[in-house]
Amino acid sequence: MRIDEDDQISASPKHLVFAYYVTGHGFGHATRVVEVARNLIAAGHDVHVVTGAPNYVFTTEIQSPRLFIRKVLLDCGAVQADALTVDRLASLEKYSQTAVVPRDSILATEVEWLNSIKADLVVSDVVPVACRAAADAGIRSVCVTNFSWDFIYAEYVMAAGHHHRSIVWQIAEDYSHCEFLIRLPGYCPMPAFRDVIDVPLVARRLHKSRAEVREELGIGDDVKLVIFNFGGQPAGWNLKKEYLPEGWLCLVCGASEDQLVPPNFIKLTKDVYTPDLIAASDCMLGKIGYGTVSEALAYKLPFVFVRRDYFNEEPFLRNMLEYYQGGVEMIRRDLLTGRWKPYLERALSLKPCYEGSINGGEVAARILQDTAVGKNYASDKLSGARRLRDAIILGYQLQRAPGRDISIPEWYSLAENELGLRKAMPSVEMSEEISLAKSCTEDFEILQGDLHGLSDTLSFLKSLAELSTVQDPGKNTEKRRMREHIAAAGLFNWEEEIYIARAPGRLDVMGGIADYSGSLVLQMPIREACHVAVQRIHPSKQKLWKHAQARQLAKGKESIPVLQIVSYGSEISNRGPTFDMDISELMDGDKPISYEKANKFFAQDPSQKWASYVAGTILVLMTELGVRFDNSISMLVSSAVPEGKGVSSSASVEVASMSALAAAHGLDISPRDLALLCQKVENHVVGAPCGVMDQMTSACGEANKLLAMICQPAEVIGLVDIPSHVRFWGIDSGIRHSVGGTDYGSVRIGAFMGRKMIKSMASSVMSSFLSTDDSHQLVDGNGIDEFEEDDVELLESEASLDYLCNLSPHRYESVYAKRLPESMLGETFIQKYNDHNDSVTVIDQRHSYGVKSQAQHPIYENFRVKAFKSLLTAQSSHEQLTSLGELLYQCHYSYSACGLGSDGTDRLVKLVQEMQHSRISKSENGTLFGAKITGGGSGGTVCVVGRNCMRSSEQILEIQQRYKNATGYLPFLFEGSSPGAGKFGYLKIRRRFFPDKS
Repeated sequence: MRIDEDDQISASPKHLVFAYYVTGHGFGHATRVVEVARNLIAAGHDVHVVTGAPNYVFTTEIQSPRLFIRKVLLDCGAVQADALTVDRLASLEKYSQTAVVPRDSILATEVEWLNSIKADLVVSDVVPVACRAAADAGIRSVCVTNFSWDFIYAEYVMAAGHHHRSIVWQIAEDYSHCEFLIRLPGYCPMPAFRDVIDVPLVARRLHKSRAEVREELGIGDDVKLVIFNFGGQPAGWNLKKEYLPEGWLCLVCGASEDQLVPPNFIKLTKDVYTPDLIAASDCMLGKIGYGTVSEALAYKLPFVFVRRDYFNEEPFLRNMLEYYQGGVEMIRRDLLTGRWKPYLERALSLKPCYEGSINGGEVAARILQDTAVGKNYASDKLSGARRLRDAIILGYQLQRAPGRDISIPEWYSLAENELGLRKAMPSVEMSEEISLAKSCTEDFEILQGDLHGLSDTLSFLKSLAELSTVQDPGKNTEKRRMREHIAAAGLFNWEEEIYIARAPGRLDVMGGIADYSGSLVLQMPIREACHVAVQRIHPSKQKLWKHAQARQLAKGKESIPVLQIVSYGSEISNRGPTFDMDISELMDGDKPISYEKANKFFAQDPSQKWASYVAGTILVLMTELGVRFDNSISMLVSSAVPEGKGVSSSASVEVASMSALAAAHGLDISPRDLALLCQKVENHVVGAPCGVMDQMTSACGEANKLLAMICQPAEVIGLVDIPSHVRFWGIDSGIRHSVGGTDYGSVRIGAFMGRKMIKSMASSVMSSFLSTDDSHQLVDGNGIDEFEEDDVELLESEASLDYLCNLSPHRYESVYAKRLPESMLGETFIQKYNDHNDSVTVIDQRHSYGVKSQAQHPIYENFRVKAFKSLLTAQSSHEQLTSLGELLYQCHYSYSACGLGSDGTDRLVKLVQEMQHSRISKSENGTLFGAKITGGGSGGTVCVVGRNCMRSSEQILEIQQRYKNATGYLPFLFEGSSPGAGKFGYLKIRRRFFPDKS
C-alpha cells in the first residue's frame, strides 16, 4: 500500500499519547523522528521519545510541553571503530549486553512504563524490543524505518559472530509483533514485517533560505561551499588547507571543541540546524545514511560520499542516490590524503533530479494518528508475495548472489548486470551463437588464441566492443547500471592490443578441506568463469581517471606507471567498482613490499579489498619471479562465478588475472606453477588460509573431466573422464561461504594440531623403544605395552608425518584415535607443543579448538576419494552409482562432525535422500544417488551425483523448488563444465576501426 502527499494529517478530536522508541545508532533516526513527532504534536498529541540521542536534536525543532524525552538506550545499533568502519563482532557483543542479557528486565520495565503513561500506540524506529513490550502491554505498535536490525546483523553473524546467530532470530521475532511497517524510500528487504505502507521521503523542513544562511556566515554567493558531514572525524586525521580547491570553503559538522581547522574550513557548533546549511551549500562530502541522503535529495544537493564498511543499509541508499543523479563516490584513500578536487568538481556538474514528495513525516504522522484511534489499515492482499520477495532479495543481498526480481523498484535491486556477463548461457541457439561470433570478429581482430566455442567469451568480447560507445548517460534511466561501464569505457586505449584470459570456478566433487592435509582431491571446472582483459601501455598513453591524474599532479609527477582496475558486478558484493594505485606503491625501494605490508594496505578499505585478489597477482609475480612492471596496466574483471557459494570465485579471479598479466608481459608460466603462485596471492596478500585445489582446478582443469590431484603440495596425477551415464550438479544453499571465515580456519588449525600431537606421540613411543629404561613409561596417559618391535619403522615414519593423509585409517584407529583429545584450548596446546606448524593460520590462545574430528576427517576423506576415483572407472552398474553416492554422504556427515555443516546444506542433502528413496525413484532404478557439502563448508554449494538422464534433471529442478518453498530462497544451479585457464590459453585482440562512411 502506498500513501502519498495528498493524505495529510488533521487534528484528532481525541487527545492521544504516543511512545516513540528511537534506536541508539547515529542521529539519522532521531532527526527523522523529529519530523514525525513534530506533526503529531502539531495535531495536539503527546509524544514520549525514548532515546539515547542528545536533547538538542529534538528541542531545536520542537519547543512544546507535549514533547517528553526519556533517556534510555534499549539497543546499540552498529558499533563503529571510526566514522567509516563498523566493528561487526563488537556490535553483536554490545547488542547482547545491551538488549539480550537484560531482556527480561527491559520488558518488565517497558510494560510498566507504557501502562503508566497510558500510551495509545507504540512507534519504533527501529528498536526491536519495543514491539514485544507493546504486545506484552496489550498496545498496538507500528515501525517507521527504511531498514531493520535483523537484516543488518545477519551479515555480521555470518562474517564475524556465528555464536550470536540467535540474536537475529530474536530481533525478527520481536518485529513480527508489530502491526505493520511504515516503509521509507531507500528501504532494505524486511520480511519480518507482515504488512507495509510506503510513504514519501522524510526530510526536515528549511527554516532559512540559501541567501539568509550565506549572509549570516558572511559567505558570498560566488564562493563554492561544501558541507563536511561524517558524524565524527576518523581518528588522527587533520583537515588541511590544500584539501580544498581555490575559492572553496568547507563547513565542518561534528568537530570536537579542541580540533583546529585551517582558515578555509569553518567549524560548526554541535547543535547547528544542518538542513539550512545543506540547502545553502554547493555539495556535501560525507558518509551515506538516511539523514544525509534524504536531505541531499530533498534539496537537490550533489553528494560526494565515501563508503562505510559493513553497514548493509548503505547499498540501498546509495542506489537511490545514484538513481536520481545525486552521488559521486570518493575512494577512502583520496579522502584521507586530501585529494578532493576532482570529486568536488565532478559534483558541481551533477543535476540531481529527485522530484518526489518530501513530506513523509506528515504522512506517517497521519497514519499513526489513525491507527491510534482504532483504524485498521487493510492488509495488503499482496503482503505474502511482498514478504517472499523481500526474503529472496534479503538472500541475494546477504549471500551476494546475482539476480533480481522484476517487481522491485529500480533502485531497490542490488545490481543491474548484463546477463551475458553475469550468467552463463545454458542454451545459446546455434544461429544466435554464429551471429554473436560474427559480430565479435567484426569488432575485433583476433591476433592470437581461440574462442573455443565458448558463448560467455563471445559475450565478453561483445561487451568490450560496446564500451567504445558508452557515454555518460545523463538522464538515461539506465544510468545506475552503466556506472561500471562508464569507468571501463575510459580504461583502454583502443588502438593498442588487449589480452584476455578466462578461468572457471570449480565444483568440489571429493576432497574438499582435506586438501591442506595432503589428500587426493577430485574437482570439476564449472561452466561459470571469470574473464580478465589486460592492456599493457606506456604511461603517457594511458587514460587516467581524474582522481588518479590529481594524485600524480599532487606528487609533482607525470607519466608514471599506474594500475587501474574495473570490476563488473560491484553492487552485488557492495564493493567499489574501481581501484587504482601507482605501481610504485608495490615497491619498497628496489624490492617489492612484503606480503604482510600488502595485506595491511589492501585491508585499509574493505570496499576495495577485492582488489587484493587482482593487484595481488602483480606483487606475487614481482616477489616470486622477479618481474618488474615498467608500463601502466589497465584491467577489466568480469566474473560469472557467484561469490560466497563455495565454487572458488576468488580462485577464478586470481587465475584469470595472473594468466592475462602473464600473456600481456610475455611470461611463460605453466598452469601448475601459475596455480601455486595464485595460492600465494590468496594465502599471503588476501589473507585467506585456503589449500591449492581451487587454483589448480581453475588453471589445469579440462571440460567434462575431474582433475585428480594429490595436494602434497600440488601433484596432478591425471584427468578422470566422467562416465557418460554419470552426472554432477551443484545446488547453492544460499548460505554464504568464506574460506576466510571463523569456522574454516578453526577446523584447519584443529587438523594441524592433531597432526602435531600424532607426531609427538609417535616420537615419544619410538624413543621409549630405543631407550634402555624398562619402566614402560606412559605416553599421553597410555602405556606402550601394546606396541611391538615391528612398529618402530611405522612410528619413525609417523614421527615425521608431513601430511595427515599419509596416515592410513586403520593405523589411525588402532594407535591414535583413542589418544587424541576431542578439543584443546589454544593456550594449552602452545604450552605443550609450541606450534602447530601451519604458516597460514594463527592459534588464538583463548579459543578452544576441536581436534579429534578435525584430524580424523582428512585421514578418512583421502581413503574415500581413492575409492571414488576407482569406482568412476568401474563397469557401469546400479551398485556403482549407489556406492558413489554413499561416499558423498559419508563425506557430508564428516564435515558436520568437524563443525562445518549448515542448516541449508543439510536440508538440500536431505531433499536428495528423500528423492533417492522415493517410490518413483526406486521403480526407475534410481536417478539421484548422493550429495555432500563442498569446499570450505559452513554453507555454500552441495554437490549431487546422479544418473545422466532427463528424469535426474527434473528431480534436481524439483529439489530447487522444494528448497525455495521451504526457505524463500531459489538456489542457483551449477550444471555443465568448461576448460581451465591453461587449456583456454589467451586471446590477443585489437579493436577494428572502420572509416566514417558519411
